[in-house]
Amino acid sequence: MSKGFLLVLSGPSGSGKGTVSEALMKQNDEVKFSTSVTTRKPRPSEVDGENYFFKTTEEFEQMVENDELLEYAHVHTNYYGTPKEFVFDEIEKGEIVLLEIDVQGALQIKKKYHEAVFIFLLPPTMDELKQRIIGRGTESEQDIETRFANAFKELDFVGEYDFFVVNDEVDRAVSDIENIIAAEKLRVKRYENIKEDMVERRAIR
Repeated sequence: MSKGFLLVLSGPSGSGKGTVSEALMKQNDEVKFSTSVTTRKPRPSEVDGENYFFKTTEEFEQMVENDELLEYAHVHTNYYGTPKEFVFDEIEKGEIVLLEIDVQGALQIKKKYHEAVFIFLLPPTMDELKQRIIGRGTESEQDIETRFANAFKELDFVGEYDFFVVNDEVDRAVSDIENIIAAEKLRVKRYENIKEDMVERRAIR
């Protein structure tokens, strides 16, 4: 059986990471969302171990000290991070683990885990990106300008990724990612015993 792998999807705010991730998982049962760990309190509808792994600040800081996280950040008084144990356990089962994350988090992961597959999600144009941010109707004018300026800076890191996908239409973006997944599944390094499997006439997929 082939091992799974970690699929890291990131890009600037407004590129449509959440929408594309949701559509990708809806169409592909083998793609599992990476459950993050956080110190914020669970909302009434949230389930520990499904939406997040909920931890106290002390527990989270202990995880950092024990190097149990692929990446982490402090956002609005709470910690968020990606637990190694969950990701690696799913990969060993042959699952494809999807991690939707910002550029800074993706670069943290790349330093620690080179075997991940990194995809940078791009908007069709920067004007379109700005319109998407404005269209949310949730940010002030200053916030919009800040996010837009940050998006320009984040484009400098495209070269750190394995692939880029342009999110002009969600279905097309999902199809492009599915093609990347299909190619990654056939990497020789993901199979430990190709020759033995062939000799024994067992399916290697």
